[in-house]
Amino acid sequence: MHPDVRRWLRRRTFSATSWSAPALAEARRAQGTTVSVVLPALDEEATVGAIVTAIQETLVLGAPLVDEVVVVDSGSADRTAAVAAAAGARVVDVATVLPAHGRVAGKGEALWKGLAATTGDLVVFVDADLVGFDPQFVVGLLGPLLGDPDIGYVKALYDRPLTTAEGVVPSGGGRVTELVARPLLNAFWPELAGFVQPLSGEYAGRRELLEQVPFVSGYGVELGLLVDLAGLAGVDALAQVDLGTRRHSHQSDAALGRMAGQILQTALVRRPGVAVPGAQLVQFLRTADGVEAVSWDVGVTERPPLRTVRAAEGRRGSRP
Repeated sequence: MHPDVRRWLRRRTFSATSWSAPALAEARRAQGTTVSVVLPALDEEATVGAIVTAIQETLVLGAPLVDEVVVVDSGSADRTAAVAAAAGARVVDVATVLPAHGRVAGKGEALWKGLAATTGDLVVFVDADLVGFDPQFVVGLLGPLLGDPDIGYVKALYDRPLTTAEGVVPSGGGRVTELVARPLLNAFWPELAGFVQPLSGEYAGRRELLEQVPFVSGYGVELGLLVDLAGLAGVDALAQVDLGTRRHSHQSDAALGRMAGQILQTALVRRPGVAVPGAQLVQFLRTADGVEAVSWDVGVTERPPLRTVRAAEGRRGSRP
C-alpha cells in the first residue's frame, strides 16, 4: 500500500460509534447548519417506511439532528410513495423536479433531483432498500462533517452479508466492488484505494461541493462522485465511516453485470485519452432451444452540476 494511502486511512477513517445524535444536534445548532436526508426509491414499499420512521422518530423529533427527510420516487409501481408519506417523509416525484430538464432513467437521476429538491447545508443519501436500518448510520455519516470543516464528503463502509444456498456469508456482498470498482480505482486513481466501499449507497456531503460536480444517471453515480469530488476538493477532504453491517436485497449476476458495465463507462469517461467502449453489453440466456443473446444499453448520461443549472436559469430569468 502506498504510504499516502496508509496515512489517509489513519486520518480519515472513523467509526459511527464515535458520535451520538444529541451531541451532533448540539454541534449543528451551534454552527447554524441544516441537514437534509434523501432516499432515492423505486418499488421499495417493503423497506422505505421503516427507514423513514426511524429517522423521523430518532433524528427529527428526537435529537433533533435532521431538518427534512425527502423520498425521491422514480416512478414506483407499488405503494412506495404512500408508505413513505405516511411515515413522515416529503415525497417528490422525480419527473416533477427540474421539469425543464426532462427525465432520464437511473438511480443517479433521483440523487441529482433529490439534491435539487432539498435545502440542507449537509445532505445525506441513504438507499431505500436497507433491511434493519439503524439511524446511527445517519449520525455516523454526519459526524466528520460537523466535527471537521476540512472534510466535505463522507462515504460509508460496512460488512455486507450475502445470502447463499449454503446460508449467510458474513461479508460476501459487494461483488461489483471487488471485481470492477476496486481494480479500476487502483489502476487509475490509486490515491482512492483506501476506500473500503467505494460503491456504497450511503454517503453525506456539503451542498457547496455536491452542487459543483455532475451526477451520472445510472449505477456509475457513486464512482463518479468519488472521483470527481476528489478531483475538486482533494482526497484529504474525503473520509469514510464504519457503520458496522448493512443488509439489503441482492441482485442477480446478470443484473450486476449491467451495473458493472455502467461503472466501467463512468470510469473511462474520466480518463482523458482512454477510448470509451461501446455502450452495448451482450449477455446470454439459456432457453429450451439453446442459448439466446440479449443486448443491453449500459451507456450513462451525466447530469450537469446543479450550480451551472441554477446559473443558467438565473441568466434566462434576467432577460427582459
